[in-house]
Amino acid sequence: MIEQTELTVTAWNFHHSNISNDIQGFSNTTTLFIMQKRNAQKKGIACRLSCRFEHGEEPILDYVAEHSYVMDFDEVIDKNELLKMLRNSFANFEEKFEFRKLGTILQNENLRPPDETVIDLDHIIPLLK
Repeated sequence: MIEQTELTVTAWNFHHSNISNDIQGFSNTTTLFIMQKRNAQKKGIACRLSCRFEHGEEPILDYVAEHSYVMDFDEVIDKNELLKMLRNSFANFEEKFEFRKLGTILQNENLRPPDETVIDLDHIIPLLK
C-alpha cells in the first residue's frame, strides 16, 4: 500500500519590490526534484516541486512545496504508477497554489506543469527498489 504525506508549502515568497499595478505577461517555470527515502521498515520518495513566476527577468513569486510517498519494501512500482504519483504531486501543488493566489496579482495565472518528456522515470524507479 502506498501512503502519501500531506503536501507542505515550504516557501511562498512574493518579491513585492518587483510588483507594480500594471504588470501583465507573467511567465512561470515549475521544476520537480525527487529524492529517495528509506528506513528499516519502509521505502519511498520525497517530491519537491518549485515554481517561479517572473515578469521579464524580475522574480515575482517563489513557491516551493514537498511531500512523500512511502510504501512497504515488497511493493513494486512500475513506470505508469510512478507517473500517476508524479502527476498527483503536481495536482496537489496546483491546488495549494489556486487557493493561495486568491487576492494576489497572480489571481488570473495558472501553473505550468513540469515537462513529462524530460522526467527520467528510468532513473527514479531504482530509488523505489
